[in-house]
Amino acid sequence: MITRRAECSCSRLSATCSGEPFRIAVCHCLACKRKTGSAFGFGAWFRKGDVLIEGDATEFVRVGDEGSRITQGFCPNCGATLFWTNDKLPGVVAISAGCFADLSFPPPSVSVYHESRRFPWVEIRTKQLEKRG
Repeated sequence: MITRRAECSCSRLSATCSGEPFRIAVCHCLACKRKTGSAFGFGAWFRKGDVLIEGDATEFVRVGDEGSRITQGFCPNCGATLFWTNDKLPGVVAISAGCFADLSFPPPSVSVYHESRRFPWVEIRTKQLEKRG
């Protein structure tokens, strides 16, 4: 079974993930753009039992577009968001895929808010991409 480790910028907060993520997505919503300071968010979803979070995390809770409570866990030292949960998806934790710092990490298969909020210059190239919103 494959094991991957994601870390914040200063390495004080980490997530060790066992197995493959069941969903890998990019999200073009405004909250993800603000969270990452970039053109989109990039996350990998795992079952909570397959993820070991180590280190101290500060939490920030926001309400998503569909009314769910999203809790972001970020490093209190460097500020990098490492993971998040959604109260409408119990038992699931998403890891910021860029925190794996692994060029062989699998590509996204879902692009959320692809048509409505994606910067027009962003192209997501992958063999099978489900475009939502």
